[in-house]
Amino acid sequence: MESGPAIFAGLVFCLFGGGLLAWTMTGVRRGRPVAQGVSPVASAGVASLVSLISLVLGVWCLTRF
Repeated sequence: MESGPAIFAGLVFCLFGGGLLAWTMTGVRRGRPVAQGVSPVASAGVASLVSLISLVLGVWCLTRF
């Protein structure tokens, strides 16, 4: 009964992290800014860090059920 929310949360974290990582890498490869008004290196670094944290949280949630 309690594994349903863990699976849902894990999938949401993984989808968000994967989508953010793909969007960030596509923007970096094309030379476009990841965030407006911010250093391109800093914004790409922060976005990559957040996406990796989200992916790790998703995997952790999926292994907890």
